[in-house]
Amino acid sequence: MLELISEYASILLKAEDTHVAIEPITKIFPSITVDEAYQIQLEQIAAKVKKGRKIVGKKIGLTSKAMQNMLNVKQPDYGHLLDDMMIIDGETMSLDGLIQPKLEFEIAFVLKKDLKGPVVTFQDVIEATDYVVPAIEVIDSRIENWNIKFEDTVADNGSSARAVIGGKPTPISDLDLSLLGMAVYRNGQLFDTAAGAAVMANPIHAVAWLANSLAKYDISLYKGEIVLSGALTAAVPVTSGDTFTAKFDRIGEVSLTIK
Repeated sequence: MLELISEYASILLKAEDTHVAIEPITKIFPSITVDEAYQIQLEQIAAKVKKGRKIVGKKIGLTSKAMQNMLNVKQPDYGHLLDDMMIIDGETMSLDGLIQPKLEFEIAFVLKKDLKGPVVTFQDVIEATDYVVPAIEVIDSRIENWNIKFEDTVADNGSSARAVIGGKPTPISDLDLSLLGMAVYRNGQLFDTAAGAAVMANPIHAVAWLANSLAKYDISLYKGEIVLSGALTAAVPVTSGDTFTAKFDRIGEVSLTIK
């Protein structure tokens, strides 16, 4: 089994490097378990860190009921954020190097102390959070045509690609994140709205879930790390020339232009 895990980790790394999508892993390895899929993810991250990349945070996906129903699962998933995935707020992003990108709009947590499960609580997350800011996550799948099942996206680092952190750092103690409103604009035109409650009733629950789930692999959330807590709305396909802006109550806005 270790050989299969290494093989599929290598296949996904090659797909990312060559920008050529592959068949679903669940099609060519139908007996794959969720735990094996996470081992494939972790092996890829270890290979990237060995080459000099740095883990700067984590991302949570599949936090909404709609997305969970689409993949017929009852739990979120997670992936790793690396330093070369981060984009400056307002910057122009090239589509070069991406296969089939989409955007998600979410609330990001920045930690002021470590969080390690398996018994992290809602209050623990509040106490460990330095501040929250708006974020855009660029997701991308190395699986052909987004034809994914849960194990496919887990193995593929939660379909992570890029992330943009914006807004104004705001202490979490001043906010009710479940009621925090968001409006998303494409080229200045409003096209979607949501509130923080779309993410597991409150994004704080998502961060607690993440910390507790990572404990299975002896992984901690560390001081200074960024945690993307999950999309408030459905993912949006991107087109060259578009500018997207997500405006949040009280915590500011974040934008990204596609070249």
